[in-house]
This record gives sequence, C-alpha cells and structure tokens, in this order.
Amino acid sequence: MGFADQRFNVNLSILFTELPLLERPAAAAAAGFSAVELWWPWVDSPTPERSALDALRRAIEDAGVRLTGLNFYAGQLPGPDRGALSVPGEESRRFRANIDVAADFAGSLGCTALNALYGNRVDGVDPAEQDALALENLVLAARAADRIGAVLLIEALNRPESPRYPLVSAPAAVAVADRVDEASGLGNARFLMDLYHLAMNGEDLPAVIERYAARTGHVQIADNPGRGAPGTGTLPLEDLLDRLTKAGYEGWVGLEYKPGDRPSAESFGWLPRAAR
Repeated sequence: MGFADQRFNVNLSILFTELPLLERPAAAAAAGFSAVELWWPWVDSPTPERSALDALRRAIEDAGVRLTGLNFYAGQLPGPDRGALSVPGEESRRFRANIDVAADFAGSLGCTALNALYGNRVDGVDPAEQDALALENLVLAARAADRIGAVLLIEALNRPESPRYPLVSAPAAVAVADRVDEASGLGNARFLMDLYHLAMNGEDLPAVIERYAARTGHVQIADNPGRGAPGTGTLPLEDLLDRLTKAGYEGWVGLEYKPGDRPSAESFGWLPRAAR
C-alpha cells in the first residue's frame, strides 16, 4: 500500500498559483494529474460573469482533467475570511446568491463534491444566531448539491490559524454534517477530513480515521509543521492514508499544500509519476 494506492487531485487554489488561473489546469495535467479541485476562484464575486465561468470550464475541459471538488463562495480566501454562510448580513446573502452558480458550474463538469466553509464568529453576534443561520444556509446548499448528484462537505480547520472559526475538531464538523442531514432529510452532508488541520489541532489522527472514515466525503493532506509537501514535516501521511483505505475510504485525496520556494511542478517528487 502507500501513496501509489491513492487517488490524488491537485488543489489549484494553493498549487500552481504562480500561474494565471486559466493556465493551472493544463499545468496540473502536464505534471501527470488527471483531477483538480478549487476554492471559489472569484473571491470578490459570488456571481461572476458567464464569460468567466465559461473560460474556466473550457480550461478544465481542454486540459483533459476532471474537477472533483469546488468550494462555495467563502469570502476572502486566502485572506481573513473562513467562509460566509454563518455571517449575518451581506456575506450570508452573497453565499446564497452563489449556491446555484457554484452548483451549476460544478454540475457542468461532473464535479460531485461541494465544500461549504462555515465562517468566522462575529463580534457582537450571538453564536446561536450564527449557528441557526448556518443551518438554514447549509440546507439550501445541500439541496443544490443533491440536485447535481453531489455531496456537501463540512470542513474542520485549525485553531492556531483560524482562531475565530468554530469548527476546529473532527467531532464539531461531523456534528454539523449530522444536523444538516437531519434538517434536510437528504443524507448528503459529509465530513471533509483535512489531516493537516486536524494535526494542527493535536487530534489523534488514527482515532479520527477509525471513528469517522464512514462519514468522510473527501480527504485533503499537507505535511505538518509548515503545510508543505509530504516529507517536509513529520506527519506519517502514507500510514494515515493506508489506515483510511483499510477503514473503507475510496475517494480522492486532495493535495492542498504549499510548494515552498520552487515552482509547483517541482513539489511532487515524493509521488511517482505513475501514481498521479
């Protein structure tokens, strides 16, 4: 087992960012990958012009790669924001405006996983109010995902880097997914297991895998410390991914790491080209 037995995709919002957005799918293909994922690419617009959507769609199709994951609008990411769906006012409205746009774009490319980042706590707003708004918006997102045959992903981030984000443990994120399933009746909410974030939180990763593999809709990796490529830190990523496979996880593993002081194409030496 090991890395060669996994299905990896490349997150084009953190890798190949030295290139313009429309050149990144082809660069991933040239590096040997057949699948990519993205944060919402238009951070200033939840509803970009049709021409922008069509241009990215063509770039992905022309590169011959598959889009396997897409974030809903999440505010300034990278940046200070960690999602919009629990933030009252304009950000929540922007998230709602984005739901069908993101789902339609994902559906047009056969993408079956949509990630909805929860959003930061807001000073002066009751957390219970934010949680109620979040559930309402997540149910809408779950319905849109269901319409295109996709799962809705709920991600835990890490407290050191996202101190105002409330979902900073695997149990917290899974509990939200459970509430969404109960409220929507659709059963399509899943846990996004990012091993880097969970490691930063000090969680027992083998225990998380054993407990939550069956609730996991997508996995992302980076080494820790540093959020670099596998082998740049101390996480036993091969062993952890083997544990996930043995626990029944058969989905994609997203590469969501920083390439360091080198072109992204040079950061994949840890993974034999035949395994990409």
